[in-house]
Amino acid sequence: MAKAKRRPAVRSRDAAYRRGRAEGLALGKADGHWQGLCEYIVRKAAPVPVKRPIHMLYVTTGKGFPYSPLDDGIIATLKEIAERVTVAVPSDDIAVIAARERPDLLLALDGMHLALDKVHAVNALGIRTAIWFTDDPYYTDITSGIAPHYYHVFTLERNCVPFYAERGCARVSYLPLGVFHGAYRPRNSDRSIRGEICFIGTAYWNRVDLFNRLLPLIAHRRLYVSGMWWDRLAEFGRWKPFIDLGKWMEPLPTSERYNAHKIVINSHRAHDDDTFNQNSAMITAVSPNPRTFEISASATLQLTDCRDDIAQHYVSGEEIVTYDSPEDLAAKAEYYLEHEEERRNIALRSLYRTLRDHTYVSRLNQLIDLTMNG
Repeated sequence: MAKAKRRPAVRSRDAAYRRGRAEGLALGKADGHWQGLCEYIVRKAAPVPVKRPIHMLYVTTGKGFPYSPLDDGIIATLKEIAERVTVAVPSDDIAVIAARERPDLLLALDGMHLALDKVHAVNALGIRTAIWFTDDPYYTDITSGIAPHYYHVFTLERNCVPFYAERGCARVSYLPLGVFHGAYRPRNSDRSIRGEICFIGTAYWNRVDLFNRLLPLIAHRRLYVSGMWWDRLAEFGRWKPFIDLGKWMEPLPTSERYNAHKIVINSHRAHDDDTFNQNSAMITAVSPNPRTFEISASATLQLTDCRDDIAQHYVSGEEIVTYDSPEDLAAKAEYYLEHEEERRNIALRSLYRTLRDHTYVSRLNQLIDLTMNG
């Protein structure tokens, strides 16, 4: 009996299956290779936490989101590097806790919700106190009144070091925030959210000006923008389809988005935006923001506006790429999207540098050393 011919619909399904299988295997192989490279760097560069014989009393910001992820990351890291950690919130009776627990060091993050009389009481117990300011120089009208009450002041803005010293702070150190590697790390993001260019952050006016000029130059690319107030854009209706408006993103989905895009843009806040800042001293900002380290820890290419201190942390053109105008940004984005090997090599070098030098493990060890030995 003659063998029946296969129907066209069956042949079409079989061909589609073979194409899908071949494409899936190729994509899986490429993803696996990339994840393998990233994991090799993570294992090679990430610091190994060593517990120190110290008892830390950590006082959270008390501000909730978006500060709570910073608190969570610092607490988790302190538990890796300190033999004992006691956690308190600003509303607690800090003096009673300190008198009972006798920590070696009290560390407060931000400190705006922590009453100064509680700090004085801990100082009176002979316990060293440190504060780490997370938003300098944007709220220095407030922090200038807080800083002198602590034994040691840490600021993520280098230009604030002399500012606090002039206000009577005997010990002031520049300490960028860095990154909590437990949250920001290489990830195999879902293909449904993958794209080419990403920006996550609040639409401060300097960023609105940047994107008003930038978006027409990169709109042919697969874009993703997320954050508050992006309806300020001059042509918001035109760009609305790829804007996730009014959203504060937790670290995990932020890292997933960074990993899902080939290029992530970083744009620093302006020091002189008087609609939000409380910086009447008009201290200029020269140091990198925390996003600089978070993006780099996520194994993607970062395009950032240039601040003087970035060169202290990354080698431009090798570990990070800077831009000086919307047109320059667009041109460099085009270049690196067309030169995949160069893009990936920079991203990998940036990942290595970040894990080697800029994690919370490194930062908190520096903070403890400077406070306890100063």
